[in-house]
Amino acid sequence: MGEKIIFWINKFLLVDVLVVFAFFVWFVVANMAELWHIHLGLKLWQSLWMPVIQPAIGLVMLGAIAIGIGNRLSPTNRTPKN
Repeated sequence: MGEKIIFWINKFLLVDVLVVFAFFVWFVVANMAELWHIHLGLKLWQSLWMPVIQPAIGLVMLGAIAIGIGNRLSPTNRTPKN
């Protein structure tokens, strides 16, 4: 049961990282386009910052911290002491 939960949490975090990366690419492209007065949704991106993008980044960070702590506390990953 626990392994299934970890598996699905890892899948969710992978999708979340890809979504955050896509938002980053959108931000870079929209900013570059603004230099040439081409509007590719920078204002829309800015309106999505607080309700969508920041929580997605927070989930990535929370997941990374939780996985790191879980790996440290896991008895299967401990090295034997001689």
